[in-house]
Amino acid sequence: MDEYEKYKAECDKIREFNNNLLDEFKKWLKRSKLKAKTIQRHIENVDFYINEFLLYESAVEAKDGADGIGMFLGYWFIKKAMWSSTAQIKSNAASLKKFYTFLHEKGEIDKEDLDDLKKRIKEDMPEWIATMQRYDDPSITDMEEVWGI
Repeated sequence: MDEYEKYKAECDKIREFNNNLLDEFKKWLKRSKLKAKTIQRHIENVDFYINEFLLYESAVEAKDGADGIGMFLGYWFIKKAMWSSTAQIKSNAASLKKFYTFLHEKGEIDKEDLDDLKKRIKEDMPEWIATMQRYDDPSITDMEEVWGI
């Protein structure tokens, strides 16, 4: 089996685990008395993060993916998701905060990782939003200006 086949097999294994995790997360959200539409949005946002972003270049399990939030919301999501917008960045941030809170309550991540994720979201959100606005600005044609290079 070559390296790509190993990677693909590991991703398939993680996706299967993630599907069970998303089912548990959905039950956890339902206990919060959220509306069905809100729960579905959180599930879709988290599914994209854990089954697309975290598996895009390497096989990263959800519990090990909290530190990828900055790359995801500040770059990858803006570039790869054609539905990206400032509202979607905020929506994804809210969903991921809930998801990693769920993982913390489940004992999958420690308090420090959860706190770091929440701090990163709070501190970096203005820059992610500004990047999204630059990305959508038709007057900016130099991508270096978008990404602040």
